[in-house]
Amino acid sequence: MIALSLAEIAGIVGGQPHDVPDLSVTVTGPVVIDSREVRQGSLFAAFAGERVDGHDYAERAVEAGAAAVLAARPVGVPAIVVDDVVAALGALARAAVERLGTTVVALTGSAGKTSTKDLIAQILERKAPTVWTPGSLNNEIGLPLTALRATAKTRHLVLEMGARGIGHIEYLAGLTPPRIGLVLNVGSAHIGEFGSREAIAQAKGELVEVLPEDGAAILNADDPLVRAMASRTKARVILFGEAPDADVRGENVRLTDDGRPAFALHTPTGCSDVTLRLYGEHHVSNALAAAAVAHELGMSVTEIADALSGAGTLSRWRMEVTERPDGVTVVNDAYNANPESMKAALRALAAMGKARQAAGGRTWAVLGQMAELGDASLAEHDAVGRLAVRLNVSKLVAVGGQEASWLQLGAYNEGSWGEESVHVSDAQAAVDLLRSELRPGDVVLVKASRSVGLEKVALALLETTEGEVAVR
Repeated sequence: MIALSLAEIAGIVGGQPHDVPDLSVTVTGPVVIDSREVRQGSLFAAFAGERVDGHDYAERAVEAGAAAVLAARPVGVPAIVVDDVVAALGALARAAVERLGTTVVALTGSAGKTSTKDLIAQILERKAPTVWTPGSLNNEIGLPLTALRATAKTRHLVLEMGARGIGHIEYLAGLTPPRIGLVLNVGSAHIGEFGSREAIAQAKGELVEVLPEDGAAILNADDPLVRAMASRTKARVILFGEAPDADVRGENVRLTDDGRPAFALHTPTGCSDVTLRLYGEHHVSNALAAAAVAHELGMSVTEIADALSGAGTLSRWRMEVTERPDGVTVVNDAYNANPESMKAALRALAAMGKARQAAGGRTWAVLGQMAELGDASLAEHDAVGRLAVRLNVSKLVAVGGQEASWLQLGAYNEGSWGEESVHVSDAQAAVDLLRSELRPGDVVLVKASRSVGLEKVALALLETTEGEVAVR
């Protein structure tokens, strides 16, 4: 982070120094919440969680080199004590970003946030030093921690913003005011909490409402609820998508033989061809969104297309494709799931398996619960099961309890009988089944909400192979 003295930090967060012998000591290292990540000059933010209280690790953090602790109570080592550590962390991030003057790019959406953020980061990094959200640390703790990683050299700060309710994105955007705001889509993720897609749209649209007049609101032209957000911003509106009137547009969209998207990228300054390294047609929308951001920041269409074609996956367990030495391909997309991302992953699986099926290869969909769907849960799980059948997925393995049974019931009612679909109780049962039945040429997709922990299936399938595996 930028260098700040303990006196400056205390003033920014409204805290009281305790056991601080010298307020001129400067914090030069990163702000961390895990004492194992402390580096010389760090600030250790102590949070009291359900199972672990960071205050208990304050002494260890200082011994490891932390300049001080941001804490809710005195901890016997140099500390800035505040009433609310979360609020203090946010205030510190806001002050740091204001001093830096870096361009803040914020993005939100129901699906594809992390994949799109990773694409934006890889494109902008070619232009100038860029800091971006690691993984999905997109809440009131993760966002400030990311912002505080920026330094005087940072030119772009790319921040993913999640929402659990109305007002959350407005709060996050207030911490790190963006000049560019990107809204990807409005889907069914967290619909159990919000109640309707319209309520989700209201929450996501908070991002464009806070943009300045000289800012840019980048909106999905293919999503009516997102397109309608143009009326909620005073910033300049840029549309992306496959719609004919999109400012940044994809044309001639197609999939390669192994399921990678290719398309012609059109921008206001030219056109260039793109072939992604990622799998699945749903990444076209993500790539167009990233291209719109890069174009707004002055990159040429050739530079953008080249960067997109070379970009990979930065965050784990998101369409992570690994080919085993025996010819089985494992697609680990188990980080999270909602109806839109589940359907997109199934279509990607079908595309990847098409060329292999001619040689006897099969497609396996190992699926589990999609959480936080509320009253829509039965219908959404049923629809995913039905889609697996319509896409001619060879084998559906539904893993878990009631929601998994709904997946299998949907497949059954769509015409999947016999051994085409099976319901197993847990991840280990799925692993046992797959180990006994997989054969060379098969493609296995593993996907469910994060709480299900289905990544264990994908990891187990890879751990049992001999030799090296190739991550594609």
